This record gives sequence, structure tokens and C-alpha cells, in this order.
Amino acid sequence: MKIRKYLLAGMISILALGCSPEKTEEVSEAETADTIVPEVMDNSLNESEKADGWMLLFDGETMDGWRAFNGDELPETWIVEDGAMKALGAGGDIGGDIVFGPMEFEEFELEFTWKIEEGGNSGVMYHVVEDPKYKAPYETGPEYQVIDQLGFPDPLEKWQSLAADYAMYEPDFEGVVKPAGEWNTSRIVFTNEGASYWLNGKKTVEFVPYSEDWTTRRNSGKWDDFPDYAIAKSGLIALQDHGAEAWFKNIKIRKL
Repeated sequence: MKIRKYLLAGMISILALGCSPEKTEEVSEAETADTIVPEVMDNSLNESEKADGWMLLFDGETMDGWRAFNGDELPETWIVEDGAMKALGAGGDIGGDIVFGPMEFEEFELEFTWKIEEGGNSGVMYHVVEDPKYKAPYETGPEYQVIDQLGFPDPLEKWQSLAADYAMYEPDFEGVVKPAGEWNTSRIVFTNEGASYWLNGKKTVEFVPYSEDWTTRRNSGKWDDFPDYAIAKSGLIALQDHGAEAWFKNIKIRKL
């Protein structure tokens, strides 16, 4: 009887072990399903972002809210193409730039996805002030430099380079530069206590606005022809058409 009991117990143990991998696999599959992160569509916000106060400046279909700098309508040189705002490259040093007109921003966090044609140059500006005496947004608004760092036809100074605070703070973009035509993700965080620029997950620039160091750079000579540069502490967001095709999407912002 004891032998039969032992044999029966052994068979039960073997059967239990034989069944256990299937249970483990089922749990593993369930756990995997629970950890899958839903894909976020372009030009959209998830519920967490909405709760944190993010808003879209572009819905992927229309350019509502955008218009020419110092103008009332959107220039014909900007279109929507495949879910992105596209500058056709008809602008130059002056002309072709657009602003988001409905509201101004002071302290904020701005994210945007972009790409540019080979050899191209563009930029994203903030605290932009409109007035007939200003011919371009860069006369008043600080600029996050957007440029084909690898293929620009002329030598670039560090202060002209990708993800710089243009003509103010030189960027560290080592390891995150992509060739022209590939999508990049950029971010600007601006508060009066501190500001930073980011490119493809890397912080490229960090500074304290209106500090002694900032003021020294501001008054170093580059901006002598534009005495109102970076004086305003709030203003419009602007995109630059600097004579190259450039694409922007996933443009979102929240006030800080």
C-alpha cells in the first residue's frame, strides 16, 4: 500500500510539473499585454498630457491659428503635407515667417518634431513681438536654431549651430545629430529661473535668462542692430522660412 501511495504521489507531482509551464506562459502573456504602451498618433495628446496642461498648436490637418508675422493671413508659402506644416522655402532673411497668433507665452515648455532639406536653415522663436517697425521675428525673439548641421554649404560657427540659443549660447549636440531629411524631436523649457534646449533627448543648451552672464552676451555686439532683441518677457511662437523646405509636426506647448 505504501508503494502505491508513493507511486500515486509521484505521478501527481509529474502531472503538476507538466502543467505549470503553460500557466507560467499564460501569466507572462497577460503581463506583457498589460505593459504594452499604446502608440501615440502624430499631432495628438494623451490623457496624461491633457491633464498636465499641454495644448496642440497644430492638429495635423489645418493651420488654424497660424498667420504671417505682422500679417492677417497665412502665406501661400506654407502648406500642410502628410500631417506636417511645411515651409516651401520661398522666404529669406526677411519674409515668409509665421506666428501662432491666438495667444502669447511667457514661461513654457514647447516640444516639436521637425526635419529639413539638405543644406537647409530654419528656426523656432519665442517671445516674438509684432510691430511694423520689426521686419522679422528674430529682431525680438530668441531662437532655437534648426539647420542641416552635417550638410550646410558654409562653415558654421558654434553659435550658429543646431540646437543653439542662436548667437547667445553654443550647443552640445554631440551624438544626436541626424542627416537632413530625418525627423528630429526638440524641446525648449523656459522659465525666468532657468532655461534649456533639447535635441533628440539630449540637453544642448542651459542658461539663466536675464542673468549677468545672459546680459553680457545680449550686449556683446551681435544684437546692436536689434536693440529690442529679447527684451520682452512674453510673446508669440514663430516658425522661420529661411529659404529652405522645412517640416514641423507634433507642436505642443504648456504654460509653466
